[in-house]
Amino acid sequence: MKMLSLEQELRENAYPGRGIVIGKSQDGTKAVTAYFIMGRSENSRNRVFVEEGEGIRTQAFDPSKLTDPSLIIYAPVRVLGNKTIVTNGDQTDTIYEGMDKQLTFEQSLRCREFEPDGPNYTPRISGIMHIEDGKYNYAMSILKSNHGNPESCNRYTYAYENPVAGEGRFIHTYMHDGNPLPSFEGEPKLVAIPDDIDTFTESVWESLNADNKVSLFVRFIDIATGKYETRIVNKNK
Repeated sequence: MKMLSLEQELRENAYPGRGIVIGKSQDGTKAVTAYFIMGRSENSRNRVFVEEGEGIRTQAFDPSKLTDPSLIIYAPVRVLGNKTIVTNGDQTDTIYEGMDKQLTFEQSLRCREFEPDGPNYTPRISGIMHIEDGKYNYAMSILKSNHGNPESCNRYTYAYENPVAGEGRFIHTYMHDGNPLPSFEGEPKLVAIPDDIDTFTESVWESLNADNKVSLFVRFIDIATGKYETRIVNKNK
């Protein structure tokens, strides 16, 4: 698989929707993740990321303008012991609760499917990062309708053991803007991951469409110690 430029992928797509990047820093010492949200409607754009425990939550920037919280207010990131969960919806909680009961990542998602927002039927994208005894692996999942057919859910899980330094995977909800919005296709894209969290954060944020971008979360976790650094960028201030 050809390695792509994450920045170019973002610059050339006005509306990838929500996206997850997971990988390993170029020097091999950090587990890296990024999660961004975008919006076309006033309701979707009226959001910010706020810290909650070791994770984050979406929150209405102007509560008086919030019309439907069901698919836009959730915890995208939660931490369960040595596992970091990153998703584009309230399936973060489903994964957390399932894995807390010793279910696997894939098993935890069996009770969920794509979002009920026809005609888009937005895919649920999820990631899990596991760091233990200086070792790191991760997995990503997408639950999507069968080419827009809400009667059929297609489930894909991709697992990456001992990921290579400087490499990451990028998955997002929509192939591009449209009506209805076309779901992501194929396996997560191979992208380069740098060493510096601020450089990475800035490059991702600046590459997202200026009109549609809403918020960005980035975390670098030291694989040896488990200590992490986090960056949050919100368009609404």
